[in-house]
This record gives sequence, C-alpha cells and structure tokens, in this order.
Amino acid sequence: MNAPTDHSVPLSDIMAARLRLNGAVTRTPCVESAALSELTGARIFCKQEHLQRTGSFKERGARNALSQLSPEQATRGVIAASAGNHALGLSWHGRALGIPVTVVMPRFAPLVKLARCRQFGATVVLHGDTFDEARQEADRLSAERQLTYIHPFDDPQVIAGQGTMAFEILEQVPDAEAIIVPVGGGGLLAGVATVLRALKPDLQIIGVEPANAACFAAGLASDAPVRITTRYTLADGLAVAEAGQHTLAIARPLVDRMVMIGEEELALAMLRLAELDKCVIEGAGAAGLAAFLGGHLPDLVGRRVVLLLTGGNIDPLAHSRVIERGLAADGRIYRFDVLISDRPGGLAHLSAVLAAAGANVTEIVHNRTFSGPDLSRVHVLCTVETRDRAHIAEVQQRLAENGVEIAAPGRSMLPA
Repeated sequence: MNAPTDHSVPLSDIMAARLRLNGAVTRTPCVESAALSELTGARIFCKQEHLQRTGSFKERGARNALSQLSPEQATRGVIAASAGNHALGLSWHGRALGIPVTVVMPRFAPLVKLARCRQFGATVVLHGDTFDEARQEADRLSAERQLTYIHPFDDPQVIAGQGTMAFEILEQVPDAEAIIVPVGGGGLLAGVATVLRALKPDLQIIGVEPANAACFAAGLASDAPVRITTRYTLADGLAVAEAGQHTLAIARPLVDRMVMIGEEELALAMLRLAELDKCVIEGAGAAGLAAFLGGHLPDLVGRRVVLLLTGGNIDPLAHSRVIERGLAADGRIYRFDVLISDRPGGLAHLSAVLAAAGANVTEIVHNRTFSGPDLSRVHVLCTVETRDRAHIAEVQQRLAENGVEIAAPGRSMLPA
C-alpha cells in the first residue's frame, strides 16, 4: 500500500484509525496482576490482546488497512505473506468487510493456523520452505492478479492500527510509568510509541526481542534495516530477519531502550503466565515478562508497568512442550544418567534413594546394551519431579552419599 516518503505515521492517522476500529475490534482489558506484581517486584498491568477474536493484536492493523481500500481494490482483494497472526487478522476482517483475502504461507506453516484462515474464508496458498520464498510468491501473485499487498508490519496503515492500543492503555492505566513492547518487525512498537510519546512523554518505552532474532536492535545500531540470520526461538511471532524501514525510522527517536531475552526466560515466562495468571500466551506475548524474569529490568521494581500480552495463538501440544521446558528451567523437572549395579535390587536401591529425597520418578530408561565394557553395571536415564534447583542439589547429594554414580550431569530440556 502507498506510504509517505518520510516514513511518518502522524498521531492524527492513529486517532482516525481508532474511530475506524471502534466496534470492529475488542477493547481488551488491561488488568493489574497481583501474582505477577509479587513475582517481579513491579506493579504489573497486563494488556490482554490475546482476547481478540483471532487471538492477537494483529487484528488492529489488518482492519485499519482493509477499511481504507478503494472500492476497486476491495473488489479485487488483498494478499499477504504470513504464517501467523497477520494472516488470521486479515482473514477474519476480510470476511467481515466482504473483501477477498489470499494468504501465502510456507509449506511448514502450522496446520491449525492454516485451517483457521480457511475457516475464515481466506484462500491459502502454500509455497516454499521459508517465509522469504512465500513473500516472493505473494509479490508475484499480487502483480499477476492485481491484488493489494498488505505488509504485516512495515505499512503506515497497519502501524496506525496497532497504535490504537496505546489510547486504551492510557485510559486504563493513566498513571503507568513504563510499557514493555514485544518487537519483531516493529509495527506495534512504532504505533504505540507514536501515541505514548506525544501524550505521555515521561513514560518509559522499552522494546523486547529474542536474542535469537534481534533484528530491531541491529537496525537501531546500524541506523538502517539490517538482514540478520535468525535462529530458533519460542517467540516465533517475533522471528523477523529484517526490521521495517518505516517502523525503524518511526521508533528510533521514541524508544528508550531495547532488551534481548533468552529461550529459557521465555519458557519460564510462559509457564508463569499459565500458572499464576491462568493465561495461555504464545512466546511473543510472553516476551515482556521474560525480560523481568531474566533480570533485565531492575530499574522498574516498584514502578507501574504495562505488559503487552500480544497473542495467545499456540498449538496445545506445542504449549505443553514449552511448559515442560519451563518446568525444567525452573528446576522442577530433572533428568540425569546414573550407573547402577546390574544385579537384583540395583534399580530398587536407586528408587529408594530418590523416594527418600522426595523426588517423584516420572520416567526410567534402563539400558544394558550401551552401558560400556563393564558388564556389572548398567546405565539408567531418570526423569524426576523436583521442587526447585535447591531440591535438585539435595537429590544429587543423596545419590552421592548412597554410592549412586551420576554418569552425566542433569540435562536442560531447553534448546540452545
């Protein structure tokens, strides 16, 4: 879609977007969390964008862009390359407005999101093994079929739509002192920062991105978009290889600082949100809490802070695996390899030691074949439930005191 050459998105455009979106998207709650406040030491308010109809804030930008198409553009339809929330937002609001939507997804796209886009009436095209290949196909189809391409983040009308969230936050938490914004390509950051810096200039605006996909920090450092090589991250919604030109230019003078978070911190944040606030939140939406849990925001202790829970679209099986990873990072699941005597009672002795230590055994793999040349001993891979890391240390001490040799240290269940 056409964009101003100075990359600006005026505050008036975001105000107009707010009127346009009134009644079309949910005004989500922004509630104080006593549990997260106690956990972090700050007064935490959660903007619950996962309660939007399609499960994420992306509806805001999608609806605003769709609402400004010319009659001819609306008749022909729109296209986007997306394997996630942008595709869902376009599909849902395209159906509501009677605008044909085509979504190009990589072949590895999650089946649940593919199915939901089709359920919402979109035409889904599977092409390529990477997002870049899907984007190239979307560009080709856009030119061939004269469809309007709507970028997931680097589009002024999308940015304006995302920025409407900031008006709600200012009304819901007028005395907020800081806001933590998950950052991928930067559309949300650019939009909310434009509003907040204009209407509440003393508010701290902090961007958070995964260390494995820190394209925005790279762009800020280079003063221009930089293409990086992304690695696997639990925050797949933030796994963008290059920040937008518009988003970078808009956000650069407005954001106070960027914070990078690790995978263990993300897993812990998703676990805490499920346990303490009873929210199923995807990795991108948990990024703000992850920054607290990783110790990156000590200056915000005691302050009133808004976390943006930007989305909750995660497959239940994937969420269960992440929860297990979070439990491992929290010291509540411990896996270790021990050598025991290959005689009657050897396994019973191990079990008795673990029981005495208060560790609940969830899995034991008994391996004779690959236990090495000493035929009198056998490897046993154990997974146990523990209370915390101090309890793990107690289990290790009990094993050592009872002559059980740990052949390999406890394994983290998290990827590097």
